[in-house]
Amino acid sequence: MTHSGEAAPRGSDGRLRQGGRTFLLALYTALRSLKLYPVENTTVQKALDELDATARSLLAVEADLEIRLAGDFIFVNATRLRLELDNFASFSHILAMLRAFDIGALRVLPEVDRREWQVFLSLLLALSQQGEPDTRFDELTERLGAGNVVGIGIERSSLQDQEAESEEQRQAAKRVYSQGVAVTKDVMTGVRLGHASSVKKVKRAVQLIVDQVLNNETSLVGLTTLRDYDEYSFTHSVNVCIFSVALGKKIGLSRLQLYDLGMAALLHDVGKARVPLAILHKTTGLDEQEWRVMRDHPWLGALTLFHLKTHEEMPFRAILVAHEHHMKTDLTGYPKAIRPRKLHIFSRLVAVADGFDAATTRRTYQTVPIEPDQVLREMMENPKRGYDALVVKGLVNLLGVYPVGTCVILDTFEIGLVTGPDPEGQQFNRPLVRIAVDVNGATVPPPGLPVSLAEKDEAGSFRRSIVKVTNADRYGLTVGNYFV
Repeated sequence: MTHSGEAAPRGSDGRLRQGGRTFLLALYTALRSLKLYPVENTTVQKALDELDATARSLLAVEADLEIRLAGDFIFVNATRLRLELDNFASFSHILAMLRAFDIGALRVLPEVDRREWQVFLSLLLALSQQGEPDTRFDELTERLGAGNVVGIGIERSSLQDQEAESEEQRQAAKRVYSQGVAVTKDVMTGVRLGHASSVKKVKRAVQLIVDQVLNNETSLVGLTTLRDYDEYSFTHSVNVCIFSVALGKKIGLSRLQLYDLGMAALLHDVGKARVPLAILHKTTGLDEQEWRVMRDHPWLGALTLFHLKTHEEMPFRAILVAHEHHMKTDLTGYPKAIRPRKLHIFSRLVAVADGFDAATTRRTYQTVPIEPDQVLREMMENPKRGYDALVVKGLVNLLGVYPVGTCVILDTFEIGLVTGPDPEGQQFNRPLVRIAVDVNGATVPPPGLPVSLAEKDEAGSFRRSIVKVTNADRYGLTVGNYFV
């Protein structure tokens, strides 16, 4: 009896997750159809039929439905829906739309009918560009009442709940990031000392990074701004892993493929553990002999990973990426290719992630790192860099024109730090920022004041716009402090 009693909730949760995903996909499809076509169009009518039928099938099992937002997560009747690659676009769109109205929860009651769905979704689309979230919420509530919509209810989001959830997500991301750094340090130190390293620990760290990127990419990508040059070798490897996995997600790789890609990215520089520390930590430029030693790290890495490959624990692709990540697409990089070859997609992804993080990180021999937007421009426009152009475009699409961590001066005379691209994905030059210096020149303590540069005032004009990119050091700002 006990076993069957325990199994039922798990089965019920599984059915609710599946039903919840189907319902949200139907909601997204109906919303998109109404946006693209007039209401009498057969595509719209079919989408509304499907949404109504999906809701009714769930309500036949559940007394009512509650879709609740918590940070970047969606819960259906307290069961969290997993964010997978195949539902990423639909879930993100629904999250963005509900947030635009400051909706924290959507309730669906048994008496809901097809007409109410049409009214509700039409109002969402009609009001989404008007006013601020607070006024939109009140307007939507009033219009739903006037339209006699009784089967669908909305609840305003709680700022306190949002802040608590956001803090929880940041802490979870920090734990994943710290574990990645610790595992990388363990592997690199082990290789340097000739000790065996635990491949299982590396795999577990990579799995956590992949899961975190799939569930809450923004928090983890934000941590790449820490870039502690005292531990550059380790934080760099974790940053490259995060960027590579986020890029892999962008091009549609499966979860298992992302695990393999993450493994390859985290270990791409393992060959540097065989480079003398005097060369690795040199505070001035390398001479010709030292540079020749440094250029050996790709094949030394491949050799190291080959020796770690026991009982098929080390994916072959990790060995390949360690060898290829500096070759360049035209094969003019190093090590020199013996015969014509096309670099593996994992190698091309890691090369772009590696190049971006390396160029935007201050090293022991640098006074100032290059600004992220300049790095992206160079990667896009200079073919001699040898990056895959499509992958670089994917990075721009992932990070926006102004990547996470970019310090910007706004036309309001505020100084902001970019935290992510426009969540709607429509305006690359209007990212999310955290105000770090206010209009009076006073420093705003971390984590700063979060704002979206896509926000408009009552007259339809943008509240804030970027005037230029600047250096955070000029204002005494430590970028990483605003992301931890």
